[in-house]
Amino acid sequence: MNNPIKAVRGMNDVLPAAAPAWQALEAAARELLATHGYAEIRMPVVEPLALFRRGVGAGTDIVEKEMYEFTDRSGDALALRPEGTASCVRAVLEHRLLRERPVQRLWYGGPMFRHERPQAGRYRQFHQIGVEAFGMMGPAIDAEVILLGARLWARLGLSGLRLEINTLGDPEARAAWRDRLVDYFRAHESSLDEDSRRRLATNPLRILDSKNPNLAEIIAAAPGFSGFLDAASREHFEALLGLLDNLGIECRINPRLVRGLDYYNRTVFEWITDELGAQGTVCAGGRYDGLIAQFGGQSTPAVGCAFGLERLLALMSARDSQPAGTATADVYLVSAGEVALAHALTLGDRLRAQRPGLRVQVDCAGGPLGKQFRRADQSGARVALVLGEEELARGSVTLKALREEGGDQQQVAETALVTHLDALLVPA
Repeated sequence: MNNPIKAVRGMNDVLPAAAPAWQALEAAARELLATHGYAEIRMPVVEPLALFRRGVGAGTDIVEKEMYEFTDRSGDALALRPEGTASCVRAVLEHRLLRERPVQRLWYGGPMFRHERPQAGRYRQFHQIGVEAFGMMGPAIDAEVILLGARLWARLGLSGLRLEINTLGDPEARAAWRDRLVDYFRAHESSLDEDSRRRLATNPLRILDSKNPNLAEIIAAAPGFSGFLDAASREHFEALLGLLDNLGIECRINPRLVRGLDYYNRTVFEWITDELGAQGTVCAGGRYDGLIAQFGGQSTPAVGCAFGLERLLALMSARDSQPAGTATADVYLVSAGEVALAHALTLGDRLRAQRPGLRVQVDCAGGPLGKQFRRADQSGARVALVLGEEELARGSVTLKALREEGGDQQQVAETALVTHLDALLVPA
């Protein structure tokens, strides 16, 4: 017997029972972003490999160890996108969006791919909603992007998430700090783990983010950035903290927060929960004022963030804030015989046209009425409509309430059916 084919490890199916929670989360985010003036953009899942090597950084863990890379039949070096910002910047430049409108607020959603060790909250295919704002230099847009997270948590009924924030300054200041860190960590190289020794040559700031408890003392004594921070970045950061305070958003300054991507400057932040273990970051982002110029465009300020959907859904589940139920129908049509089934299809189509949004499901599997009613119950429908020879002859249907004690039923003329359904299905 052949072994069944299963999904790729770390790439998960979303089953019908889980779909309503995904839909509710996506709808909440979509509505929130629309109220703040963000327009949707959709980018391809496959991009040129060079896009991420240049934009994300050749020395980052993503590019060095985690990207899905391949050469296609034309010999082009491609990659499954590991994050969305570089793709969004590429699209903005390719389609000259900033020439049409120098200030842009954009959002996107979809799967990202990283070849990591699968564990709770970390998958090889994972989903994000990303937000990118272009053409605004001041701290107000940083505050707005951070505010989006706070407002999304409120819409989802989530509380207790904390905001950690830092500034990485401008590139010149960060380069000076980087050189000082390299000198410091080289003096302790024999005590570093393998990952940190590799990062010492490629991305030394990432050593500060190490989760190895054996390095905690060395990292705590590492040179801080405050002595290198340029005056303009300090002023930007202090103004941002004031704006967040005015908005009622509490934050904690974390001087070791550096993020793992090369393109960040000035503001970096994370929204974190303690309820998901090691994978507690549910939203992260920051400024990347140099990335558009790095890709060949004009120097343009930019800031963005990404929301991790799987982690948010896990948090919603832990808080019981997911929408209850997995109903796929409001009204379920049961029929006896082929003639009645043909009429049920027509009636169902007519009901959907008369009441847009009404979920009407026709039982097309047939069989005894008892089995059809069991399927009606499984659909979550509140009302079953029964069509048989008697109903067809009278021009009526038998209407049966499925979620009420006793399940009362009545004969209703088809001409009056919509009125009865409106009365039965109106929210309590």
